[in-house]
Amino acid sequence: MLFAAMAGHAVAATPALVPYRIEGDAIPASLAPDPGDPLRGRELISGRDGNCLLCHAVAETGVRFMGDIAPPLSGVGARLSEGQLRLRIVDSSRLNPETVMPSYYKVDGLVRVAPAWRGKPVLTAQQIEDVIVYLKTLK
Repeated sequence: MLFAAMAGHAVAATPALVPYRIEGDAIPASLAPDPGDPLRGRELISGRDGNCLLCHAVAETGVRFMGDIAPPLSGVGARLSEGQLRLRIVDSSRLNPETVMPSYYKVDGLVRVAPAWRGKPVLTAQQIEDVIVYLKTLK
């Protein structure tokens, strides 16, 4: 059985998920064996797979309508490390239990999940790395 160390606790990892370790406010190691692709990351942020623009503004995408209930992502690449971005995308509730941001790489402990999505993360490990690489370009 795979285990992921999360904030000092060993938690059984779902077979579809890559185990990861949280250190402070970050997941320092990449979840995917291949480097992220910033073009795919931009597409994920701008598209319906991630739905990032529903809440965040990212002027660099050129999308006309964006959300404003979450912090703008312009400049996030200068403010946060890759590891910090990774934890916020994987499971932002680890940093803020009251957040409304979805956990994009968590499958346990969720409520009201459509049957087709149960046990599946919103984004794959590679997609998360793609998003991180794109966000790092936003200086």
